Amino acid sequence: MIGLSSYAGVMESVMNSAEEQQPSSPLANAWSKKQDSSKNQKTKGVGGFVLVHAGAGYHSESKAKEYKHVCKRACQRAVDQLKAGALAVEAVAAALVELEDSPFTNAGMGSNLNLSGEIECDASIMDGKSLHYGAVGAISGIKNPVLVANRLLSEAQKGKLSAGRIPPCFLVGLGAHDWAVSHGIPPCPSEKMATKFSLSAYKRNKRKMELAEKMDMGHNQTKKRRQSSENENGSGCLDTVGAVVVDLEGNVAAAVSSGGLAMKHSGRVGQAAHYGCGCWAENACNMNPYSTAVSTSGCGEHLIRTMLARECSAAMQSEDAHQALLEAMQNKFISSPFLASEDRVLGGVIVLRCCRCVEAQPSQNIQGILVEFLWSHTTESMCVGYMSAQDSKAKTHISRLPPGTVPGQSLAIEGGVCRLMSVVE
Repeated sequence: MIGLSSYAGVMESVMNSAEEQQPSSPLANAWSKKQDSSKNQKTKGVGGFVLVHAGAGYHSESKAKEYKHVCKRACQRAVDQLKAGALAVEAVAAALVELEDSPFTNAGMGSNLNLSGEIECDASIMDGKSLHYGAVGAISGIKNPVLVANRLLSEAQKGKLSAGRIPPCFLVGLGAHDWAVSHGIPPCPSEKMATKFSLSAYKRNKRKMELAEKMDMGHNQTKKRRQSSENENGSGCLDTVGAVVVDLEGNVAAAVSSGGLAMKHSGRVGQAAHYGCGCWAENACNMNPYSTAVSTSGCGEHLIRTMLARECSAAMQSEDAHQALLEAMQNKFISSPFLASEDRVLGGVIVLRCCRCVEAQPSQNIQGILVEFLWSHTTESMCVGYMSAQDSKAKTHISRLPPGTVPGQSLAIEGGVCRLMSVVE
C-alpha cells in the first residue's frame, strides 16, 4: 500500500514564496525547454535555489522548532553563497557545514556514537557540471566531513598527481583524517564533537544491549525485543542530512553527511559515502534534457543495496517528475528485489531537477530556469527546507506519513516548482 501525502497542498504554500513560480509538472504550457546556446554569454540576476533535509526518521513535535531552524540556516547559508557568485558545488557544501554544526542532527557535531563510544562520520559531494565526486567514510576527528569530501573533489579536478598517479576520490578512516589535515583542514578531538544528547543516547543504548545479552530469551521474545529496539532508536539512527542546489548558470550539485547508525560497528561505512547511494548530481546533456540532483537519508544498508540516489536521478528524466519519483520509490526501493528479505524499508530522498526555459513570447535578453523539487520518504517523518535567491527567507516543513500507514511499507511524497530569472548580457 502506498500512503501518499498531498503534493498539491505543498504547491499552494510554495506559490507564495515567489511571484514567478508555476504549477506542477508536466511543464506549464507557457514554457518550453531550450538548449543552452549561451555558454559564452554572461548571466546577471539573483542566483539559484537550494533544498535541504535534516534527515528521514522520526522528528518529535517537541524538537520540530530546532529542526526547522537549522534547515532555515542551511538554506540561508547556501543562498548567501549563490548571491556572492559561488557555483552550486560550493553552495551545497556551505549548506552541509551548517547542518553538520547543529547538535540536533546526526552529522558532524553531535553524531551518533559507535559501539566503542567513538564518532565516525561519512560524507560525500557531487558536482553535476564536472561529474566529479568526493567522499570520506568512517572518519574521526574532523568537525566537518563534507569539507574533506569537497576538497577531494576539487583536488581531483586538478588532474593527475606526480608520476601520473590517479588522485583519490574516496578515503576512509585514519587515512582520510591524515589527508584532511595535510590539506589544511583542522582536526577536532572526537570528545569535543560529542554532545550531551549523543552521550546520553550512547549510555542508554549500551545499557539496553548489555541487559539484552544477559537475558536468556526465546526466539519470539528476541524478535519482539529487536523490533522494539528499532522503533525506539529509529529517530536517532536515520537522520542523515543533505542538500541539493542549482545555481544561476543551471549547474547542479548534491551532498550528504551522516554520523551513521547508533551503536554501529567500528569501521562501518553507510550510504552517505557510497557513490550513487548518498547523493547524485548531473547537469543536462544531449542524452538527458534535465539537470538532476538527489540526496538521500535513511538506513544506509537499504540505500546502498538499491543505489537509490542514482535510481531517482535517472527517473527524473521522465516528463512527470512527481509520478516518476513515486514509481522509483515504490519499485526501486520499497519493492526492490534486493530488499526482499526486509520487513521494513526505511529511507527518504530530496530531488531537484531543472531546465533552461523561455516564455511563450521570449525576450532575447531574459532567460529562465524552471526548477522542480520534491521529497519522499518511507520513514515516519522527514524535515526539509527550501529557498530561492529571490526569497526573503527559507520555508521549512516536516513531512509525515499519512495516518494509518506503516513506516517502511508506505511512502509520502510532496514538492513544488520555482522559476529563476536572469538577464543575459
